[in-house]
This record gives sequence, structure tokens and C-alpha cells, in this order.
Amino acid sequence: MTILCPVDFSAATAAVVKYSAALAAGTGAELRLLHVLEPQLSSTAGVGHDVALARQLALCREAAQAAGAQVTTVVLRGEAAREIVEEARRHPADIIVIGAHGQTGLTRFLMGSTAETVVRTASCVTLLVKPGCPTAYRQSA
Repeated sequence: MTILCPVDFSAATAAVVKYSAALAAGTGAELRLLHVLEPQLSSTAGVGHDVALARQLALCREAAQAAGAQVTTVVLRGEAAREIVEEARRHPADIIVIGAHGQTGLTRFLMGSTAETVVRTASCVTLLVKPGCPTAYRQSA
């Protein structure tokens, strides 16, 4: 079983990683953490941004591993929703666990919701996790 967990380092990221890691650890699934660098953001980012990105991704990986999950990480460039769906096809995902509110305000209005697009276009089950989800998730005994 494979769980694809896109992370954008928004307010929803901690809850998404925690939930995905608990699910992966409980089922023995591989957890693939994915971050997509969007063209308009990556073209203006410098070396400092790359270092910060690597640090944030490493923290997500460490949190998931601490929960007992087998974790791999992937960084891609492109339009986020499209790359998430394509990654789920390239490395067949059984489920995508994604944050419900990565973008807010004017950006969300102009660009649309990445999560909403993934739900509509992914060929596998997609689970939306809100930022305010409980900090502890139930695990079966």
C-alpha cells in the first residue's frame, strides 16, 4: 500500500503529515511525502529558499518516521494539482492525503483550490485533512 502526502508547508501540513504517518504506520504502507515547486515561485527563489525547503521537508520526514512510518520524499516542479495527480499515477498511490486549505484569500480565488482539483482528477481515493484536526489520531490495537 502507498500513501501519497503532498506538503506545502502551510498551516495544514503538520496535521496532514501526522495523520498520514499514523495511517502508514498502522497499515504498513509506504508514505511518500511530495512537495511541488510551482514555476512562478521557484523562478524567484534562491539558494536560501532551497535550504529552507530541504529543512522543512526533513522535519516532515522526521515527524513521520518518529510515528513509525516508512517514508520517502519527492520534490517536483510544475503546477501543484497536476503534479500530485501524476505522481499518484507514476508511483501508484492507494490514497492521497492532502491538506484542505493550503491557499487562502485572493490566491485561492485566482488560482483555485489545489485540493479540490486533486479530488476531482485523481484516480485514487483522496482524503482531505483540515488544519484544526485533533492532535492525536486513534490507532487500532
